[in-house]
Amino acid sequence: MVTIKSKREIELMREVCKITDLVYKEIEKVIKPGLSTIELDKFAEKIIKANGAIPAQKGYPSEEKGVLPFPSTLCISINDEVIHGIPSSRKIIKDGDLVSIDLVVYKDGFNGDAARSFVVGNASQQAKRLVDITKQAFFEGIKYAIKGNRIGDISHAIGEFVEKNGYSVVREFQGHGIGRQMHEDPGIPNYGKQGKGIRLEPGMTLAIEPMVIAGKNDIYQDEDGWTILTEDGSLSAHYENTILITEKEPEILTLS
Repeated sequence: MVTIKSKREIELMREVCKITDLVYKEIEKVIKPGLSTIELDKFAEKIIKANGAIPAQKGYPSEEKGVLPFPSTLCISINDEVIHGIPSSRKIIKDGDLVSIDLVVYKDGFNGDAARSFVVGNASQQAKRLVDITKQAFFEGIKYAIKGNRIGDISHAIGEFVEKNGYSVVREFQGHGIGRQMHEDPGIPNYGKQGKGIRLEPGMTLAIEPMVIAGKNDIYQDEDGWTILTEDGSLSAHYENTILITEKEPEILTLS
């Protein structure tokens, strides 16, 4: 069921999304070669808690049988890791790495979700271009996040842009609605047909998140039960924001 947020709920969404945005601004200042991913994780958690919020991903999912809860504040995925990489003291960021980070913050009953990809140090032009295309794919998609359009219009725009630039989109994972729950309806694939899916209405809050691979879109899950990697070892990037559908242009809640 797709939820339409009230004015009060939208204000609470704006608040938690501002914290999500703040964390990334601070991460950008400190991320560098030689930093362990667990150090970065603890750094982010400290900022979240200092702002009266909690890291929503830590311990998620807490109630599903047979699923080990995610142990950290951040998903940190490096190079051929697509999403859900687990931070570790042994996982050190190296010069030239492409580092994708996914974060969900929870405060006052609502979630704010965003992802960023960073090229660290002397990164290759290939890595830089992949990050740029992934980010732009998000903006190509939200051109269609307009009242009266359909989910498929966003999905089609993202997939078409990515493939036009010679890359692949991940098909097994997708964007989603967001609000009181981290993952709500509707699902938002990064490929699809125009004119398909539910119609967009003001008050919907959506997490749009292109996940892009430099090579083929085949992926596999690591034995840790979380980390998703590219089958051919090619680079991957991730970019995401929580947005609000309005009467006019979409409002990006996790970007200031």
